[in-house]
Amino acid sequence: MLAPFTTFGIGGPARWFVEALDESSVRNAVEWACERSLPLLMLGGGSNLLVSDSGFAGLVLRVAIRGIASAEDVGSRIYHVAAGEIWDEFVQRSVEEGCAGLECMAGIPGTVGGTPVQNVGAYGQEVAETIERLRVLDLRSLTFREMAAEECEFAYRRSIFNSTERGRFLVVRVDYRLTPGGMPNLRYVDLQKVFPEPTKANLTEVAVAVREIRRSKGMLLVDGDVDCRSAGSFFKNPVISKDLFEDITVRLGQEPPHYPAGIGQMKLPAAWLIEKAGFAKGFSLGRAAISSRHTLALVNRGGATAEEILVLKSVIVAGVLGKFGIELQMEPVLVGF
Repeated sequence: MLAPFTTFGIGGPARWFVEALDESSVRNAVEWACERSLPLLMLGGGSNLLVSDSGFAGLVLRVAIRGIASAEDVGSRIYHVAAGEIWDEFVQRSVEEGCAGLECMAGIPGTVGGTPVQNVGAYGQEVAETIERLRVLDLRSLTFREMAAEECEFAYRRSIFNSTERGRFLVVRVDYRLTPGGMPNLRYVDLQKVFPEPTKANLTEVAVAVREIRRSKGMLLVDGDVDCRSAGSFFKNPVISKDLFEDITVRLGQEPPHYPAGIGQMKLPAAWLIEKAGFAKGFSLGRAAISSRHTLALVNRGGATAEEILVLKSVIVAGVLGKFGIELQMEPVLVGF
């Protein structure tokens, strides 16, 4: 069963499963699957997946390569991090070593290899801001290659790995350029409340505060906490046109909370839209529910199926669309459907 390998705790069996501890094992597993024309699923920390109740009728390859090396480079420090490293452990190491650039992404579950795929981000930071280079296995040629950050075409929760080249590359290492002695990022309002005097905040304190904020919202993995049995933020914050934003403002009689998102565009908080559409924290349909602490997370209350999660998702999407004319997009990747 794949359920134990996902933070949702949902998912049927894999037909084949292998854990790869080095690059040669990764390539051998991929070659084995290709020779048999089998579907291939690359699995890291399982923090951004919703796996079908029927499972996956192919080979699940869990990339578990470990190792971190670093080198100084013109006022920066480059960290070469294997894909199987636990993301939060690497973030903690970076802040303890006084390197800025990842502190606001403390507490995010999963492994390093998954961070470039979704361009993981939180509280004012994205990994695209610090990724220097990646090492990947090209599944077309079955050769390893280096890939510059510019080739990844990073955007909000997007890269070539989950869009134009989905399924082509398997990440085995990510290089991050961080800033020794740099100041923490305090652009996010919640962090500004904790640190009203930014110059007095240090990286470790900010990382601790981020984890506490995530814990308060059920976004930090804690054993026994039902609100943590999720895939994190289930919906992306939608980017809409200025015209639609103004139309919504007129209809509501007030401006929705928003952030600039480029010329003529605004980004709206999906959680706010969901609540205003009538879905409160804790709203449930059977064993699938909205987190009791954060409207953006859908949770498995215990024994929920993937189908139940998708039914709840569809109801929420329809409600927001009907009220605002905005169709929410889900963040987790569907597997086996």
